[in-house]
Amino acid sequence: MDKQRSLIKTIVSVALVVGFALFVAGILSGKDLMYHLKNRDKIGPLTREDVNYQKADPVKPSGKDGTANANDYKTMYPEIVTTMKDNAKNEYVTDYLEQDPYLVNIYEGFGFAKDYGSARGHEYTLEDVAKTERPHALANCLTCKSPNFAKLVNDMGVEAYKMDFNEAMALMEEAVSCYTCHGNEANDSGKLVVTHSYVTTALGESYAGIDPSVLSCGQCHIEYYFTPTDKETMMPYHDVASMDPEAILKFYDEMELPDGTVGFYDWIQPSTGTKMLKAQHPEMETFLLGKHAGTLNCADCHMEIVMTEEGQVYMSHDLVSPLKNEALLTTCYVCHKDVSDMKAFVQRIQDRVTAKETEVGNRLSAFKDALAAAVSEGKMTEEELDAVRKLHREAQWFFDFCYVENAEGAHNSDLAFRCLDLSEARISEGMQLLGIIE
Repeated sequence: MDKQRSLIKTIVSVALVVGFALFVAGILSGKDLMYHLKNRDKIGPLTREDVNYQKADPVKPSGKDGTANANDYKTMYPEIVTTMKDNAKNEYVTDYLEQDPYLVNIYEGFGFAKDYGSARGHEYTLEDVAKTERPHALANCLTCKSPNFAKLVNDMGVEAYKMDFNEAMALMEEAVSCYTCHGNEANDSGKLVVTHSYVTTALGESYAGIDPSVLSCGQCHIEYYFTPTDKETMMPYHDVASMDPEAILKFYDEMELPDGTVGFYDWIQPSTGTKMLKAQHPEMETFLLGKHAGTLNCADCHMEIVMTEEGQVYMSHDLVSPLKNEALLTTCYVCHKDVSDMKAFVQRIQDRVTAKETEVGNRLSAFKDALAAAVSEGKMTEEELDAVRKLHREAQWFFDFCYVENAEGAHNSDLAFRCLDLSEARISEGMQLLGIIE
């Protein structure tokens, strides 16, 4: 046994000596430590465990309202602030109304029929909300557009939501930035802070069971509504299980309104009389209800882990689709080991979802026209029309929940197709009640 141990020690010692000799030889030959850092991908992808989190003295917030902004952190986190400002490079906007003309019809009577384009990203949130053609009388439209509004709500309470839009807009200093996700505590090893109070109000004790990175993004990338009384931004559920679109629909259907009626709605469509719901952008809900949430968080797929030439490892704040970043795309291969071309694999899913959306969207538009014609003709009773309106409301809700979720099936393709199937089933049932055979 002693001879065996002695042999093992000898082998280890020789290996260390040889390894050190090779390392020195590498330096002498010009292949220094920087070579190994720059070629880290040949050793293996960087992971969360590699990130060098810094703890430093608090910065002095320069915001007029006491928020620490990006400029306050640029000395402490130069790479992070630089990459965060790289989000300004995304200036392309898809005009959804031009791309999918049926939207103008199904959103009739609502602002999205006038102006609906893809988001340019965090650097443009204030600029874009200011110039949109969708009306915004109250300040609650600024909920996720600026850290200054989150701070205003935290300081002032729910009354901030009812402020005049222009009055509140004049107080905004910065688009989505450091305070949004870190409060004033980014110096504390990048601590994540949910600054939007409605998140904790809605989720209660279940808040603790959700990955902080998911909550950090999810405080804005969610389905929400404005409460009828206070115009406060609020989430229509209390835990992950009730984030399901069917559960959310039930939540809205059962909500008691200030006038004593039951059933929340965003607008009444002029031609059909349907009390319609407008889904927002339920990325967090869709993600948490899918299989990816078991192993990943938002940062894993949208924030590249980068190593500087000095060996500092940080998370890039240039938020991109993994389809546009090969380093992020490697995350998928941890589970999808049998996929040879991950980008093509994801795009096939998205193409299928998009094709199904187009099919269902056009059918929904035809259903809406058929209901509008029935209302105009006056041959059905209000009770009969209300039965069709209920199906119309539900069909559009399920369609919209899928359409406005920005991953186009990548987060949770099962849910995307289930929503479209539910919408299609409601359309078929509604057309039958109208006496139309498709």
